[in-house]
Amino acid sequence: MSDLYVAVVCSSNMNRSMEAHAFLVKKGFNVKSYGTGEKVKLPGASADRPNCYEFGVLYDEIYNDLMEKDKNYYTQNGLLHMLDRNRRIKPCPEKFQVCNERFDVIITCEERVYDQVIEWFGSRRSIYNQPVHVVNIDIQDNHEEATIGAFLISDMVTKMAQSDDLDNDIDELLHEFESKCHRPSLNCIMFY
Repeated sequence: MSDLYVAVVCSSNMNRSMEAHAFLVKKGFNVKSYGTGEKVKLPGASADRPNCYEFGVLYDEIYNDLMEKDKNYYTQNGLLHMLDRNRRIKPCPEKFQVCNERFDVIITCEERVYDQVIEWFGSRRSIYNQPVHVVNIDIQDNHEEATIGAFLISDMVTKMAQSDDLDNDIDELLHEFESKCHRPSLNCIMFY
């Protein structure tokens, strides 16, 4: 097991961050997952009417709500399966901007979320002078891409955990990652 403390962040803490969370836990990593959105948004029966929930509403409650609304539809589109996975990992979606944890690495799943995390760090004063590596890998918000993204994140975190000096090695690790996976990444160091 690695000492590396990792956060995976997407918009709603439902699909991409939770899939990566599940992969990393299975590999023995100390990981948490979050969302940065105003609300937790899930597809609705029509594109202009998403299902919206507050962060902190239990995955069980969201699951039951969608079951009541249209069990067949939400089974077919995979949301009930996704929520079932989520409720086995943790009780509810959590908002990044209100967490008090200090991570070694924060991995975001889209550039907008990366920007929100950086903005959050920029809005607060560094108290501990503890660095955190913030890395972005763009992952589309669908089931297939979330699974592929979880493999990529797991591979990246494994390589980070093997480093004796992540601060010095991260640029080279990310360059190798980009070359191997043909996906660009963003990264910076922020301070708690």
